[in-house]
Amino acid sequence: MINWNKIETKWRNKWAESKDFETNPNEKPKKFITVAYPYPNSPQHIGHGRTYTLADVHARFYRMQGYNVLFPMGFHYTGTPVLGMARRIQAGEKEILDGLRNVYHVPEEDIKTFVEPIKIADYFHEEIKSGMIEMGYSIDWRREFTTIVPGYQKFIEWQITTLKENGKIIQGSHPVGWCPKDQNPVSQHDTMGDVEPKIDDKNFLVKFKFDKFIFPVTTLRPETIFGVTNLWVNPNVTYKKVTVDSETWIVSEQCARKIAFFEKEVKIIGDIAGSEIIGKSAIAPNRGNEIPILPAEFVEPGMGTGLVMSVPAHAPKDYQALMDLKAKNHELASKIEPIPIIVTPGYDVFPAKQICEKLGVSNQTDEKLEEATKELYLKEFTDGKLNEKCDIFNNEKVQFGRDKVREWLQENNHLEKFPVLENAPVHCRCGAECVVKILNNQWFLNYGDEEWKELARNCFDGMNILPSNITTEFKEVIDWLHERACARQQGLGTKLPWDKDWIVESLSDSVIYMAYYTISRFVNDGTVNPDSLTRELFDHILLDKGDITLAASTSKLSEDVIGTMKKEFKYFYPVDSRHSGRDLVQNHLSFFVLNHVAIFEKKLWPQEIVVNGSVMMDGAKMSKSMGNIIPLRTAIKDHGADPIRLAIISSAELLQDADFNMESVYGIQNKLESLLEECNNLKAAQIGDLEAEDRWILSKTQGRIAQITEAVEKMRLREGLQDILFSFESDLSWYAKRVEAKGRDNVSGILHKINSARVAMLSPFAPHIAEEIWEKLGHTELASKSAWPEFSKENIDPTSIQSEELLKSTIDDIVNILKITKI
Repeated sequence: MINWNKIETKWRNKWAESKDFETNPNEKPKKFITVAYPYPNSPQHIGHGRTYTLADVHARFYRMQGYNVLFPMGFHYTGTPVLGMARRIQAGEKEILDGLRNVYHVPEEDIKTFVEPIKIADYFHEEIKSGMIEMGYSIDWRREFTTIVPGYQKFIEWQITTLKENGKIIQGSHPVGWCPKDQNPVSQHDTMGDVEPKIDDKNFLVKFKFDKFIFPVTTLRPETIFGVTNLWVNPNVTYKKVTVDSETWIVSEQCARKIAFFEKEVKIIGDIAGSEIIGKSAIAPNRGNEIPILPAEFVEPGMGTGLVMSVPAHAPKDYQALMDLKAKNHELASKIEPIPIIVTPGYDVFPAKQICEKLGVSNQTDEKLEEATKELYLKEFTDGKLNEKCDIFNNEKVQFGRDKVREWLQENNHLEKFPVLENAPVHCRCGAECVVKILNNQWFLNYGDEEWKELARNCFDGMNILPSNITTEFKEVIDWLHERACARQQGLGTKLPWDKDWIVESLSDSVIYMAYYTISRFVNDGTVNPDSLTRELFDHILLDKGDITLAASTSKLSEDVIGTMKKEFKYFYPVDSRHSGRDLVQNHLSFFVLNHVAIFEKKLWPQEIVVNGSVMMDGAKMSKSMGNIIPLRTAIKDHGADPIRLAIISSAELLQDADFNMESVYGIQNKLESLLEECNNLKAAQIGDLEAEDRWILSKTQGRIAQITEAVEKMRLREGLQDILFSFESDLSWYAKRVEAKGRDNVSGILHKINSARVAMLSPFAPHIAEEIWEKLGHTELASKSAWPEFSKENIDPTSIQSEELLKSTIDDIVNILKITKI
């Protein structure tokens, strides 16, 4: 049985001694491979290990292909998560303390220090780094940094100032995800479960009049105001009378709390029961006609304002609710008929009725209503036209008329924006439920700027994206992105250079940091003091702007040092491959592209993005509550790094969610042990005259090399690994039968040659055991420094392949006949 810890420690030490992963510019072609730096608020688990392992395979593969590969790592301290953790620990919250003790096995003496946020980050920083080293990641640790060290903060000050001067940062009022407890904007890294608060700012509030009150209802489709037949109110809800600036509204209690974050003066002045409102009428804003108010228990007080307008001709839910009331002989409902206002090819005058009947919707609680709504809303938006009932908007296509109706209502003070969290509920790491807040005088990255978006689209068009089918998601993100808060008033990070009350937020200081990897080693080794990292220096090195004399004067560095730094940046940039999980497509990866195109010239734009799916544990999502989180270092200690690496890789192709299970780990351990045993006694020997089976196995090996090389180049790593472990084994098994049948004992040289190629290709996947087997095969240099096997078409003998395959097929046929006839 293999002692994994002994073998892996041996080869990690040899790699450290040889310093093969410490990369400087040279005459070779380069590959700059990066992966999203981790946030150190917990140890990494098996799921985290997937992204970093895939990136390491990529880096090791390119080194063996002769590239000078830079694969660095940093740590992302920016933001509020460790602040929230520290508060919860100080408060003695059982859930978080149990996780630290029983899941992450943090020593009690360390937990006591975790009331200081930096202590949390520092502890898990070292924990994560140790796990990366133990996994065998081929990282240049000389370039390591955290996002709160002085040198990095100088870099972020330069980045954010450059963006502002380029017109990409604006100040204004915009909706943001907000923690009402921390009083801060929130993004993915600030929330439980790493959920990005997604704001729907296409949600609007239309104002009906009810006596002396405003009766506000929310809608995504303001053009349907012309088809409103009634309003819905929940008879079981007690609504609030609320003064909102100079108006008095009737809304649900939940809505009253929400609008308090919209920079409005809000005061609750009384209650009114939903049952008191039913049967009365409101005045429509567009025509001034009376609209009856009907009961509907399906109206949720937490949704919108807790009040709903009904458009039964074009909203399946409204149509079915109206039909249900009519079936009960409701007096007011019996007088209401749908008002058709949209003409859509393929639908009749009353499309909501038509689609409900087509899908067999039975009542207003029928789940098929969701399908009906999605289908009809999309079709009306893309193909529908407003009809003559829409007055001046007659014959307008819905997709254009919607904005025109909105503007018309807004100009007459009948409509205002009502942004909502599309994926609510979202909880801050402090435990509070997040809301939408309208921030005034806040600093925003203007991601809604169409010219900026177009630059990003051009970058994506010229980029290699793996897998290619994720490209559509990126383009959709660019389309819907809008202004995004880039600063907050709490947390760790870099202060805004022009407004020291604000700190650059975590998804704004993590977008071009790959450029800092080319600078950081000079800071880390003492060549450059952080104070020397002036704006003029960064401009000269990263943007090729300004005179070197000016850069030297402001930085107090010699022109030779500046020249060396600039040479390093120009050699390694742009990023050749950026690796990350699919969950970061909607934010970090898209921001990565947007910020690169805003700051750097085209030749420095990213070349490739590689996106992978997540990891399940025995078919279930990993979570502390399910008790199925395995810290990465625990898994390495118990099972070995290489079996963990291969179990992660072999369970799925790139974008699929991998299903990690221990059965797979045990199977891989056995497979690697067998390979070590097979190669243990193989010695290099001269290859004599080739017989038919020799030509076949050597030809098959060339084919395998071609297949595996292509698979790894395209990051189809599961496919490549399967060929290395199993396809080769199948080929060698047949070859062994042929050799044994002939009684041959002169094939050691051939087996050595084939297994050397096989183990070399295994090296990026399972680097420790590959080094051990490589050594057993008699090679003196490290496997990681050897050349990737080259495919040679000249070494393929098509005739031998055809002959051997015919022989195999014939023998298989004979065996099958014997089985059937039982001879």
